[in-house]
Amino acid sequence: MPHSDSLAACFARLQNAARSDPNPDWVVRDRRLLALERLLLDNAQSLAAAVREDFGHRSAAETRLLELFPSHQAIRHARRHLRRWMRPQARSVSWWFQPGRAEVRYQPLGAVGIMVPWNYPIFLAAAPLAAALAAGNRVMVKMSDMAPNTALLFADLVAKNFADDELSVVEGDASVAQEFSRLPFDHLLFTGSTAVGHHVMRAAADNLTPVTLELGGKSPAIIGPGLESTSHFAHAVERIVIGKCMNAGQTCIAPDYVLLPAGQEEAFIDRARSVVAACYPDIAHTADYSTIIDQRHYARLCAHVEQARASGARIVELAPGAVADPATRRLPPLVLLGVGDDQRVMQEEIFGPLLPIRPYRNLDEAIAFVNRRPRPLALYYFDRDQTQIDRVLNETVSGGVTINDTILHIAQDDLPFGGVGPSGMGCYHGCDGFQTFSARKGVFRQSRWSGIALFKPPYGTLFDRLTRFLMR
Repeated sequence: MPHSDSLAACFARLQNAARSDPNPDWVVRDRRLLALERLLLDNAQSLAAAVREDFGHRSAAETRLLELFPSHQAIRHARRHLRRWMRPQARSVSWWFQPGRAEVRYQPLGAVGIMVPWNYPIFLAAAPLAAALAAGNRVMVKMSDMAPNTALLFADLVAKNFADDELSVVEGDASVAQEFSRLPFDHLLFTGSTAVGHHVMRAAADNLTPVTLELGGKSPAIIGPGLESTSHFAHAVERIVIGKCMNAGQTCIAPDYVLLPAGQEEAFIDRARSVVAACYPDIAHTADYSTIIDQRHYARLCAHVEQARASGARIVELAPGAVADPATRRLPPLVLLGVGDDQRVMQEEIFGPLLPIRPYRNLDEAIAFVNRRPRPLALYYFDRDQTQIDRVLNETVSGGVTINDTILHIAQDDLPFGGVGPSGMGCYHGCDGFQTFSARKGVFRQSRWSGIALFKPPYGTLFDRLTRFLMR
């Protein structure tokens, strides 16, 4: 967005363009998706460097794996399937209305807004953009002010690759975000904290703007009671720890806490330490471990640890000897044992490399523990017993689930991604994202010959006989 523009002027330009070309064809949509794909491919190194600068440190390899790769996959999936998504879908017609025909047509909503968080600023801009552009919309993106280098670079790249009435990127602080959320978009997608999600939804309500809220919460990882094999247990711990340590735990679907059978706590810690040692041999200096985004979040995480310690919790270093460094905001992963429900680390989304462990006596207790809390964005269950797996799937409610691993459901382009209740509203990715950013228009086509002409005034004996027959 040109710096001389106001948000309102930028929005008006997008809205006017959408109204003048309300239903771009496949060629136009594919061109826009290809432009986004080339933008990411051609500037991957610069984007990774910008993210690293915003974090203080984040591995370029991790940015390629967790942001650029899934972004490319989302765009390519949309391009591969877009013709089919755009086709009208035939629907059935009741016998009484034959030989009429019914269909659903998908049309662009118009001008939509996307609000991007700081933790994955590339992927969480590109994935919803792929859906919105595939659906034929004009888009306005608000990048996070906590990732200013990425925001500046992405805005510059978009300005060079898109017309300003196709796609605009907005930078700025919280006041700009507030103004952005008050614009009368045809749809608004927000990714961020539950607390901010309340404000976004209130602002959107003034314009009756429909919203998709991708929030967060406390995503549990459950190790099943039947996971008795040493290798299966070791695999579960490895996948939980790796999922937690990605981006130093600053992931909305990171495992937030672990539920495991009582008596397995020490086995978990031993295995977790070996995983950390293998992945991050010198965690204080390795290039593969991310730092915490800023001093405020670093202090928040340290305060969680100190509150838990003061309450009698046991704090276990997964990289023994590595110490937290406030100067670099590098915080080695910690396991917390004996943490009470009243502690902030068990009440708030952690968003960092702290992993509380809670033992349970039986699976009933574990399921009840999850169900007493707000519905999470993600749930992870580790077991080889299909009956137990089905039970957890049927008896818990969460935005998404990965079985015998963590994180990976978000990378499946043919699965919807979204939360439930406090963890979010609505979904996107793949065809579900295309539909989220489309207006679904129901169309009925009347036949030249139709018995409906018999149902008209003046109502008399024939009408009575026909309606009695219909209602029999």
